[in-house]
Amino acid sequence: MQEPDDIAELRLKLHEIQVEHRDLDEIIERLLQTPPHDDLLLRRLKKRKLLLKDRIAQLERMIEPDIPA
Repeated sequence: MQEPDDIAELRLKLHEIQVEHRDLDEIIERLLQTPPHDDLLLRRLKKRKLLLKDRIAQLERMIEPDIPA
């Protein structure tokens, strides 16, 4: 089981990544609304956003692991 300090660090990192993910979502949305689009930039931002989503899920599992039935 994780120590309380470890959990606090994980929660802090989770929050930071969630903020970055939300910011990327807003940036992508703004770029899509203002043509002409930079397709390469959009692809890179979307890829980064997906990586962050995976990292968020991983951190959430580390903070509150699934309990086997």
